[in-house]
Amino acid sequence: MCEGAMYRSPMIDFRIAESPDDFEQIHRLNYRTFVEEIPQHAANLAGVLVDKFHAENTYFIGVAGTELVGMLAVRANRPFSLDAKLADLDRFLPPHQRVCEIRLLAVDPRYRHRNLFVGLLRFSAPALIALGFDLAVISGTLRQSRLYRHLGFVPFGPVVGTQEAPYQPMFLAPDRFVARNGRHLHRREHDPIALLPGPVIVDAAVARALQQRPVSHRDPAVMALVARIQQRLKLLTMASYVEILVGTGTLANDVVAQQLRRLNGHGLVVATGEFGDRLVDHARRAGLTFDTLRVEWGCGPDRDSFQRALERRPVWVWCVHCETSTGVLHDLRSLGSQCVDADARLVVDCVSSLGVVPVDLEKVWLASGSSGKGLGAAPGLALVFHAAPIAPDSSIPRYLDAGLYAQAGSIPFTHSSNLLAALDAALETTDFSSRVALMARRGPRLRALLQEAGFTVLGDPASASPAVASVALDPELPSIWFGELLGELGVLVAYRSRYLLERNWIQLALMSRVDDAMLERAVAAMRDVRALARLAQPCEPLFAGGSLGAAPAQTQPRITATPGSSRKSA
Repeated sequence: MCEGAMYRSPMIDFRIAESPDDFEQIHRLNYRTFVEEIPQHAANLAGVLVDKFHAENTYFIGVAGTELVGMLAVRANRPFSLDAKLADLDRFLPPHQRVCEIRLLAVDPRYRHRNLFVGLLRFSAPALIALGFDLAVISGTLRQSRLYRHLGFVPFGPVVGTQEAPYQPMFLAPDRFVARNGRHLHRREHDPIALLPGPVIVDAAVARALQQRPVSHRDPAVMALVARIQQRLKLLTMASYVEILVGTGTLANDVVAQQLRRLNGHGLVVATGEFGDRLVDHARRAGLTFDTLRVEWGCGPDRDSFQRALERRPVWVWCVHCETSTGVLHDLRSLGSQCVDADARLVVDCVSSLGVVPVDLEKVWLASGSSGKGLGAAPGLALVFHAAPIAPDSSIPRYLDAGLYAQAGSIPFTHSSNLLAALDAALETTDFSSRVALMARRGPRLRALLQEAGFTVLGDPASASPAVASVALDPELPSIWFGELLGELGVLVAYRSRYLLERNWIQLALMSRVDDAMLERAVAAMRDVRALARLAQPCEPLFAGGSLGAAPAQTQPRITATPGSSRKSA
């Protein structure tokens, strides 16, 4: 069993019921509590009590080992059970936007202590807040009325139920409960699990470097620092040269595009996803003449279609190494050998592959990268690798002229000594061969956990980057809702990029340092969010108006000339 995602005590895991065994234990605890202990229902030989609203309930449970020892159910559909006991229920309630009912609060007698009772509420309250509930009603047993009041429940109306099983109607504002009693303990016992493609959670040495006193970029120590970083990056990638700029991977690609302008002849951009499409945009904005080989998202170009594209004799070929949107990892060796045979220069975006998979740039003419993501430093430095010396070119804007950087030892303009020191610390303290090997094991482990939990992971595992797993959610689980609530539970994933919203995807990346236990907790949290869907009813408000409709997928590789270029359609 995966570790509880939202809250954990030394003995109890708290999660949302999902499996047949969970529900069987719920029915038996329900029977022991509301038949044998509180004479509210008739006895039966089976020793189980299935709640009449079971199909509509979401159960928050506490588990010791594999044994369910506590539970509460939440239901949002009216009429509530309390509606049947108290006429005109709403006249007793304070103004609110959305109300739910908490029911079937039951704890095994062996575990009846305040911590477990409070734990169930601390586990469920933040989820209710994230789902938009600002009020919860409950029929609280009179035996525990003092504890209910202490936790923030407010009694209203007359006592309901029977003489043998009397209950006091109460309401609770989940946000007031959290303010009074604290959130679930997940955030205290564990830092948020960062599964973002960037920024990454940096190591202590990198954090210390960022906090150093800034040093002038003309200081000899900074010039020596840049030279040391360049040497380390060249050893890591087998590149001949590398320039370091203040900026992001996007800047690096703009600088690359300016170098492509200097070549005579047309080029080819391979677009297999969002970031391949962005290379198309870089090339178009730079005024390049080029063809585009478009391939269905989630696939790489097959050898035959790529070879047919090369028959148009492009001078250069530009592609991403890792297509972050889908996790597809292109085979640089195969693409490179075909480019050599076609006398075309291979240009590669390595922003999402540096530091997590082997990157060999020995036969790559130009490549882009960045200081964040897999390299483990802070974002803010753009990297441009090149196979041959580059001279300044006055026709290129100064900030985009790689030749100026090469001429000035990568410091033609103001640089950030802090970002440089952080990158140096990351390169010095990371054993990248071990990290790549670990990633090769951990990436498939994440995919297996996701698939075992019933999630759809994009791409072929054989050709996928181990550092990226994009998940296609079911239509009833909008990605923006899913990602927001997952973040509330302490798991940070990518979901706000437009291409993810358009396709109802979320994305998990292993750029930050995570271990197997973190992956298990993350997938457990995803299961919990999925289980909350019956309470959320999320689809109606989020996609109103169709502004986030899914983009059509392309099913066949095809070559087109870019609009505005001098090439005609193929």
